[in-house]
Amino acid sequence: MTRGEKLLAFFLLGAGIMHFVNPEFFDAIVPPALPGSERLATYLSGVAEVAVGIGIIVQRTRRVALWGAAVLFVAVYPANLYMAWDWRDRELSERLVAYVRLPLQIPLIWYAVARARRQRAAL
Repeated sequence: MTRGEKLLAFFLLGAGIMHFVNPEFFDAIVPPALPGSERLATYLSGVAEVAVGIGIIVQRTRRVALWGAAVLFVAVYPANLYMAWDWRDRELSERLVAYVRLPLQIPLIWYAVARARRQRAAL
């Protein structure tokens, strides 16, 4: 497991756990157009992040989990877009947090795909 894969796994584990520690934050960035409750979306995405993080740690499931991470980062992108739009009237420092999340997803997706492809080639 590379240092980057470890970092990605622990990032996902930490973010996933935070969905249960502070669900109100995540509830607030669930786009209203999504069906179901915000809390359900928060908990489901938290479970997905924890599962993918664990999957990256386990050698046998790493390749599938890395693909899962890429899909997960794409799936949560609408929440980041909604957060950036919804926070448009907040303090500059808060808006910057919301805006930085948008381009940050791109290298996360790229890295997960690149590592998944590399895992496949290594098999």
